Amino acid sequence: MDKPWLASYPDGVPHEIDLTGHRSIVDLFQTSCETFRDRVAYTSMGTRLTYADLDRLTRQFAAWLQHEGLKPGDRIALMMPNVLQYPAAVFGALRAGLVVVNTNPMYTPRELRHQLVDSGARAIVVVENFAHVLEQVRDEVPVEHIITTGAGDLLGFPRSVLVNFVVRHLRKAVPKWQLPGSVTFRSVLDRGARLPLEPVNVGFEDIAFLQYTGGTTGVAKGAMLTHRNMVANMLQSRAWLQAAGIGEEAEVIITALPLYHIFALTANCLVFTSLGGTNVLVADPRDMPGFVKELSRVPFTMITGVNTLFNGLLNTPGFSDLDFSTLKGALAGGMALQRAVAERWKSVTGKTLVEAYGLTETSPAACMNPLDLEAYNGCIGLPIPSTECAVMNEDGDLLPAGETGELVVRGPQVMKGYWQREEETARVITQDGWLRTGDIAMMVDGGYFRIVDRKKDMILVSGFNVFPNEIEDVIALHPKVAEVAAVGVPDPKSGEAVKIYVVPSDDSLTEEELRAHAAENLTGYKRPRMIEFRDDLPKSNVGKILRRELREEEQPPADPAS
Repeated sequence: MDKPWLASYPDGVPHEIDLTGHRSIVDLFQTSCETFRDRVAYTSMGTRLTYADLDRLTRQFAAWLQHEGLKPGDRIALMMPNVLQYPAAVFGALRAGLVVVNTNPMYTPRELRHQLVDSGARAIVVVENFAHVLEQVRDEVPVEHIITTGAGDLLGFPRSVLVNFVVRHLRKAVPKWQLPGSVTFRSVLDRGARLPLEPVNVGFEDIAFLQYTGGTTGVAKGAMLTHRNMVANMLQSRAWLQAAGIGEEAEVIITALPLYHIFALTANCLVFTSLGGTNVLVADPRDMPGFVKELSRVPFTMITGVNTLFNGLLNTPGFSDLDFSTLKGALAGGMALQRAVAERWKSVTGKTLVEAYGLTETSPAACMNPLDLEAYNGCIGLPIPSTECAVMNEDGDLLPAGETGELVVRGPQVMKGYWQREEETARVITQDGWLRTGDIAMMVDGGYFRIVDRKKDMILVSGFNVFPNEIEDVIALHPKVAEVAAVGVPDPKSGEAVKIYVVPSDDSLTEEELRAHAAENLTGYKRPRMIEFRDDLPKSNVGKILRRELREEEQPPADPAS
């Protein structure tokens, strides 16, 4: 197929990546540990782990797993926020040949039970703040080995004792729990230090991660991401960054998104580990004043996030006073980047907030804007090296530039399939390898792609398609709006009507002002019929606004007689 995007590639970006030099994530990790032994790999709460430290800790963890009888291909769940134990556990598990099941610490017992049963996880590492949730499902899941850890366990004495005391007793953030037979993370490392580690032959086609997704459209499914998928996406993303001069020296990346999320896992953990960079772990990015204070202490060169995170920073006192002279790039993904946020970011930091696009099923990066982009362009970018993107109609025909259809992606980063769900896999991956993304898009000038909206979020008003992203972008431009979400609600005349939920940044904001603003910028059928002010909006664990929850609130109550 024609690839018009190649002509728009930044200088230095290869059209294809070379996968022949690496066998697995483990191979890349060990190369980084040897090359950058004395560099700082991760920092948290003032504690630093060098690559040599990380090499030692991961070897100890892997040795213990082997000693306990865990075999290559066995699944291990990691249920942790951004603490130092996460990189030690994730690379340790991969060194032992295990498959990592990243688990959201905020899961309810029902969600945790499903994921542990579906994946068949034999082991789990859980931060003690969430151990009470595991306790509730302990007898219903296949887990044999439970490893618990306190938030401060790897911070070193006396900081570890102090942090754990504060979390347990002052903040009272650790509900009572009992898990007989569990062991502590520190005891595992102590034991592993005295055990041999048998080298494991991990190959490209072996599964590295079961990354669960699709919970908003039914039962959550585990995307099988192989070592090949993850190495490919790391190399694709790294090539894009290196062409912009990132990686020529020791980089410092702010990691506020949780590492168990696929965006931060690849972009922060894998890419910057391969570059010998430092990940600054932010355990609680919802504490915006504390987040800004952390940023003031660190001369950071990169930051990743979602639209709501960048918007939150911009609205936090003190952020605009920070020193941005070392900042080389800011990358937004996970949800649509709004023009108002991007333009304000540029005016405050002097750097363009660059949008990228991906899915769990693509490990995740598929498209990215050049890092030297002059200004926000409303596009998700260009397909990255070794990646093909196209727009497909309902009949499976590829459409020309300028026409709207479903975005499809093909490349080495596309998942192997959904764990134990062949029918689901067949629905989203065509016989010729195209992954159906569920996003409505078009290709525009220069081979750039623009997302119009999600299929399932589209609002149908009197037969006209209305895309929430467009509504939200317009409303967000109002100076008194902090956050906004648009959804379709049932309407007897038009089938559906647009409703917006608005978090004001100024209490003086009125419905009349918003209606006048909408009338200036939107045609009649796109204008919100209903407006509701809120103190906050429902969000996912990475800060993505959950339109689904808002839609569910608008559903009529079930008939008790039915």
